[in-house]
Amino acid sequence: MKSDIAAVGLLHPGSMGAAFATQLRARGTTVLWCPAGRSDASRHRAEHAGMEPVDDLGQLLRRVDLVVSLCPPAAAEVVAASVAEHGFRGGTYVEANAITPQRVRAVAACLSDAAVVDGSVVGSPPVGGKQPTLYLSGPTRHVALVADLFEGTDVHTRSLGSEIGQASALKLAYSSYQKASRVLAAVAYGLADANGVADELLRIASKRTGSYLTETDYIPKTAARAWRWAPELEDAADLLAESGLPDRFMREIAAALHLWDEVHDRPVTVSRALELLSSVEARHPDSRTS
Repeated sequence: MKSDIAAVGLLHPGSMGAAFATQLRARGTTVLWCPAGRSDASRHRAEHAGMEPVDDLGQLLRRVDLVVSLCPPAAAEVVAASVAEHGFRGGTYVEANAITPQRVRAVAACLSDAAVVDGSVVGSPPVGGKQPTLYLSGPTRHVALVADLFEGTDVHTRSLGSEIGQASALKLAYSSYQKASRVLAAVAYGLADANGVADELLRIASKRTGSYLTETDYIPKTAARAWRWAPELEDAADLLAESGLPDRFMREIAAALHLWDEVHDRPVTVSRALELLSSVEARHPDSRTS
């Protein structure tokens, strides 16, 4: 089915957002973005994806009927508030960030003149044949509109129902394991390495299928993404607490991720990543009890 949406606004083109834009451009959809205040890296991604720059957010909103928000989770409400300030009446706003259902509902309240669709992406950016799933929940007609928009692309969509918050809850439930397990594997490897038994740990782990302990090349990748993952797992911890489940361990994993904040998408070696990870006591001298 051909979507009736001719132009989409995308806020903002990180690696996932730019890849989504590429998919939409391939089926003839115009994708607008605002370069003002964005980094050179964002500009390069947007240009490579074929996105059309506009002078300001107000101009973007006047030209589109649908906006997709794919930004760092911590900025989700700020981005939504900016859209609300410029006015976005009658359009569809896809809140596709990894945030709590409560925060999605706050976004919906902020954008009371628009239809807010709760969205969450599970999987890697749609490049090189990868096919993530965009889970959707919210007003039925607008969910269908988003599904039509991505039909025929490498972004698969799946509706979870009409309740705002369902898509976000699913994402946090999944990422609380998927991301936390990688951090735990890095900590376990760091412990073994510090005590001279890293090779033996890998030998043990290799006997098991699918163990993150064998994927040491993922440690630098996790460090590079830590600045984005930590806020997501903090939201996962909030949702655990809200659901009456233990949340402290998830907060500690988020705290471990913050030890890698300085890496911020830059290349890093395994040894440097472990060095930063093992500096927790130096930063928090009270962390070890007598």
